[in-house]
Amino acid sequence: MRTDSSPGNLPAREHLPATDAGTAVLDVVIPVYNEEKDLQPCVLRLHEHLKRTFPYAFRITVADNASTDTTPLVAARLAERIPEVTSFRLEQKGRGRALRTVWSASDAPVLAYMDVDLSTDLNALLPLVAPLISGHSDLAIGSRLSRSSRVVRGAKREFISRTYNLILRGSLQARFSDAQCGFKAIRRDVAQELLPLVEDTGWFFDTEMLVLAERAGLRIHEVPVDWVDDPNSTVHIVKTATDDLKGVWRVGRALATGSLSLDRLTRPFGDDPRDRELTDVPGGLARQLVGFCVVGGLSTLFYLLLYSGFRSFSGAQVANALALLVSAIANTAANRRLTFGVRGRSGAVRHQAQGLVVFGIGLALTSGSLAALNTATSDPSHSTELAVLVVANLAATVLRFLLFRAWVFPDRRGGTPSPSPVVASHQPVPPVRPVQPFHPTGARQGGDACPPLPQRPTAAPSPYDTAPYDTAPYRAGEAADGSWRDSTMQLQAVRPHDHDPRNAR
Repeated sequence: MRTDSSPGNLPAREHLPATDAGTAVLDVVIPVYNEEKDLQPCVLRLHEHLKRTFPYAFRITVADNASTDTTPLVAARLAERIPEVTSFRLEQKGRGRALRTVWSASDAPVLAYMDVDLSTDLNALLPLVAPLISGHSDLAIGSRLSRSSRVVRGAKREFISRTYNLILRGSLQARFSDAQCGFKAIRRDVAQELLPLVEDTGWFFDTEMLVLAERAGLRIHEVPVDWVDDPNSTVHIVKTATDDLKGVWRVGRALATGSLSLDRLTRPFGDDPRDRELTDVPGGLARQLVGFCVVGGLSTLFYLLLYSGFRSFSGAQVANALALLVSAIANTAANRRLTFGVRGRSGAVRHQAQGLVVFGIGLALTSGSLAALNTATSDPSHSTELAVLVVANLAATVLRFLLFRAWVFPDRRGGTPSPSPVVASHQPVPPVRPVQPFHPTGARQGGDACPPLPQRPTAAPSPYDTAPYDTAPYRAGEAADGSWRDSTMQLQAVRPHDHDPRNAR
């Protein structure tokens, strides 16, 4: 669970409300620099497409990046002729600077941009912005590297694009597939909080924005696009690649040192389904399984190295027992800390003792496998012994995970109540105000009149409560007339300093 202390500034995700026909829902920005020939065909084609297919009011904004040709005049003429077109002039170059300036000043709830060459097929525009309008996603990007994308471009640019995205995955752990496709959109409420954190003003702007959004837990929607390379592109590949690598180093260092205030991008409590305390759902099963597999793989290699070393001066059974004992102790300690998130020395001895019991079961499996091998052949080779032990260890590993999860490091949140269970996954819940005594007749203490409410069963008071917090159970689907529906949830007081010692995050 996430336990950020900052409440964040983003509102809850919700579908954009229906607006008047004259209010623009979408603002498409076209950043240009010396594009006097391509600007007018681009704007006319985009305007015609939006008029024909887009069901909401829209606006097209031409962001001129200090052009030195007649591009500003072309943009001004288009703005005069077409009501949905506006132009904006900047006296400094930089695509990132233009997008930040125009997006920050726009009043449209959904902001997008595309390159002036219209390399991306416009049929992807509505699928790009639809998840933002519905409230499903925070950002959306077109991807040329999706399996279902149809891309026409040279081998050189294909190699550069894929190499760059591999660098992002390896250095910044980026999970989005295409950082530099000039076809993106963002919700305005997200942009207002995210853009001040983005430093780059050039081509790395897109990458930095996406990396920070992903690290903050925002949802990025990817749309496969049809894309045709523009052979007359004026992008300087070498300079752009160099600047991008410098940007990767700068952002990676900032993330490593924690100098970025990404907590401002969290949403209010209850917006994330991970905020809910659900019963009969294994907590963190996927994460625990991945962590256990990683630890198990490293432990197996460690075990084989120990076995090979011990086997040089002892018999197979003795070597197996010693190697398994040492690796089991290391395995229990690693799983205790990394897989199941148990910190501190409390219970460490008991956990190691239980781990030794699990070790005994693994020893029985592997020793039995060696005994069976020696029964089958009188003088097995060293490689055969290793192969048998690998299979036996795999079976012991599965059993070890089940025993660790259910016996050694059980999740006791569903049993006896902990002093103060963590309900919020990304921020603490504000203290619940004290509840005044309730009277069925509709009168509160002090003479206030209030409408009578249906009787609810009250929860037993917690011995850890020091204030009269309201611990009555509520239901997610309770009607106004007091009728009960399903999906019961128990709301309990949470204090910022409380935490679950088993929680790795």
